[in-house]
Amino acid sequence: MQKRPNIIIFNPDQMRADAVSHLGSPAAKTPFLDSFARTEAVSFRNAFCQHPVCVPSRCSFTTGLYPHTTGHRTMAYLLREWETSLFEELKNAGYYVWMNARNDLVAGQIPGLVERHASEIYYGGGSSSDAPGPEVGRGQPGGKEYYSFFGGRLGLDENGRNYSPDDEDLDAAISRIREKPADQPLCLFLGTVNPHPPYQVEEPYYSAIDRNRLPPRIRPEDCAGKPDIENAIRVHQGLEPYTEEDWSELRACYLGMCMKVDDMFRKLCDALKEAGEYDNSAIFFFSDHGDFTGDYGLSEKAQNAFEDCLTKVPFLVKPPKGFDLDAGISDSLVELVDFYATAMDFAQTEPTHTQYGRSLRGILADRTAEVRTFVTCEGGRNPNEIHCDEFHANGPKGTQPFHPYWPRHYAQTDPDAHAKGFMIRTKKWKLVSRVNGRDELYNLAADPQELHNLFGTSGTESVTARLKSDLLLWLMETADAVPYDYDSRFSNEMIWAKVKRLVPPEYESEIKAQIAKGTNMFLLIQQCKQRFGEAGNPVKESGS
Repeated sequence: MQKRPNIIIFNPDQMRADAVSHLGSPAAKTPFLDSFARTEAVSFRNAFCQHPVCVPSRCSFTTGLYPHTTGHRTMAYLLREWETSLFEELKNAGYYVWMNARNDLVAGQIPGLVERHASEIYYGGGSSSDAPGPEVGRGQPGGKEYYSFFGGRLGLDENGRNYSPDDEDLDAAISRIREKPADQPLCLFLGTVNPHPPYQVEEPYYSAIDRNRLPPRIRPEDCAGKPDIENAIRVHQGLEPYTEEDWSELRACYLGMCMKVDDMFRKLCDALKEAGEYDNSAIFFFSDHGDFTGDYGLSEKAQNAFEDCLTKVPFLVKPPKGFDLDAGISDSLVELVDFYATAMDFAQTEPTHTQYGRSLRGILADRTAEVRTFVTCEGGRNPNEIHCDEFHANGPKGTQPFHPYWPRHYAQTDPDAHAKGFMIRTKKWKLVSRVNGRDELYNLAADPQELHNLFGTSGTESVTARLKSDLLLWLMETADAVPYDYDSRFSNEMIWAKVKRLVPPEYESEIKAQIAKGTNMFLLIQQCKQRFGEAGNPVKESGS
């Protein structure tokens, strides 16, 4: 067996794919990720998350299961005692698992459960920067910034920096790399808050983005047939006073946050090189989901909208040295569940349950290889599932209007707007099918910005039927998960009741010990009949 490599995971929150320079916006500045993709890794141009908000996405990519498979499709249902994760599985397989406390994965109310998934958790809380906050405040209710999430430029402290919890967590991760246990491979998970809103970042990142190079924003007035949830959030966010200049500042600030993420990832990789661990590391960089960032007239995200800005994410993979690598950009369709399968593959560790990811090692060796013909994403709720509505997650009275998330949470009280839906996407077509509310169909070759909903229009019947058929079959195939261990249909007492008539009294302790070790009941009955006969009398060996 080969030496097991380190599994290094860098997971920014809410980073859309085109925020990486080589994948999209000409205004983006991610020099390290661009270089990393050219020479060290494969960058997947068509990588998709399985849910457009944090918790369901993380419960999916750390287990290889889809949100619907085990019901993890809300922000308030996390992994419970009976479930495992990549981290726990690698820990049990001998890895030293380090993670920061950017959780959004394991149920926090269950004592000891979070700790079960890691060897060490860095909880932070030690950052003490005295730098001033953002230049732009929320202002009063009704003002244009009250629900925009825009903060703008962050101040610097007397040392010329703004030391955030992300910076503190990065320093802790680097310390663990430098002091890695000598006798164990390392699984390190660093989840950052950036570029999650509020949109705010310090210099030099804030001013580094050229506002004149931003691509045109996708405007809601140019769209037709978009989902009800987007209009509902727009109404409550009240961003109509936002000018294109305002949106450009918000978008540039977001790209500045992504530029900082790029810099943080460079520092983590530099630490691996300095510690002599880089070559023996499988390195994964990906986000949990994307962000509207002004597209469709919205900031932040939505729980059951499926535009590419929300569902397409950066996903880069560097294999350990010695594995075949065809570095560069791959156009293959992949999903974040494939991270789970690939990491377990590199770690030479078998999953403990059914999983639906596909190892990407073949594409890493040949970027033209394909593992999927379509990808999926899902979100929303059934009309009667009030408990699945985030509006009700913060207490019996729900989110209050002073909360920055109130527009989205309030929009989700409408069962049509918050309708449960599934996206199926090929390279050319995207279908969104909902249990109620509006369905969507887009020809991505002709309409990559998803402006014109073609669902129900003449000439689209056959492609709609084919995509719905593929979606139905996929739902059937992935409807449940079966553990790889086995339950006995019989308790020890049941087995003893079946065999005791065959066992002479002097052998009772011996046979009960065999039962306690898990001997198969039918095999045990056969053995007892051979040894003791049908009446429980020991069978004499021939010649005795």
